[in-house]
Amino acid sequence: MSDTDTGTDTGPGAGAGTAAGTGAETYAELAATGPYGVRPGHALITMVEPHPGHEYAYNRWYEDDHYYAGAMAMPWMFAGRRWVATRALQELRGPEKSAVAQPVTAGCYLSTYWITEGRYDEHMKWTVGINKRLNRDARVYHDRTHVFTAFQDHEATVYRDGAAGPRDFHALDHPYAGLVLQVVDTEGPDARDALVERLRSRELPRRLAGSPAAMVTLFRPTPLPGDRMTYVKQVEGVDNRLTLLWFLEADPRTCWEEHFADLAAAEWGAGARVELVAPFIPTVPGTDRYVDELR
Repeated sequence: MSDTDTGTDTGPGAGAGTAAGTGAETYAELAATGPYGVRPGHALITMVEPHPGHEYAYNRWYEDDHYYAGAMAMPWMFAGRRWVATRALQELRGPEKSAVAQPVTAGCYLSTYWITEGRYDEHMKWTVGINKRLNRDARVYHDRTHVFTAFQDHEATVYRDGAAGPRDFHALDHPYAGLVLQVVDTEGPDARDALVERLRSRELPRRLAGSPAAMVTLFRPTPLPGDRMTYVKQVEGVDNRLTLLWFLEADPRTCWEEHFADLAAAEWGAGARVELVAPFIPTVPGTDRYVDELR
């Protein structure tokens, strides 16, 4: 669906969506068929670095406009949360030589979004269309760098407490105190599949037991469409990369050394190489809290 399909636009180009077969009735047709479960079958995970001197302006643009117009208002994107890494948190990252972030401290804001399973293609059509429109209407903040931005497919979720507690579809709404982003590269698709199984059955249950992490979600990146915005580079590691999100019940600064500092050097076999381990805490929506602690 393009940005003129609804026929209810009140911004630039209003009135363009009045052709036959478009309009409000289209929404009823789209909702009447296809998957509509609550499982996060897909995710958008995007780590961004505002350019020096643009920290406050970038945060206000994202908080006040882009988080909603460029994400949460879209069909099938049903949950989202922003995270921030203060300078103190950036300095906990590893490994020092990262294939994801150069330098490893780059990327002080992280946004995570869940997309309904089976609705990836429909969502992508909308997101490409709306982002082209936002760019055309000067509602895109260009003084930033996408350090790690990828749509991803869900592989597995491992819970510390079994059936008790929030599920993965609650994760971006539950008031978790912190998040750890971990990126692992393998030698190829088969090695990645083997690593997923090892993590799900052995490594993650062992690490989660008695830790402040309530769950870990595992995703694999998917390629961005060819008509994506030019300032977003194509996804790397589509065939060999794995992304882990550790949801923490405690501030990572209080438990890093005991539970997470060794993740950057984890040896999980199958040619696996940990390329990034980065802790974050949640932003406080509607405020500039932590902006003065980024540098």
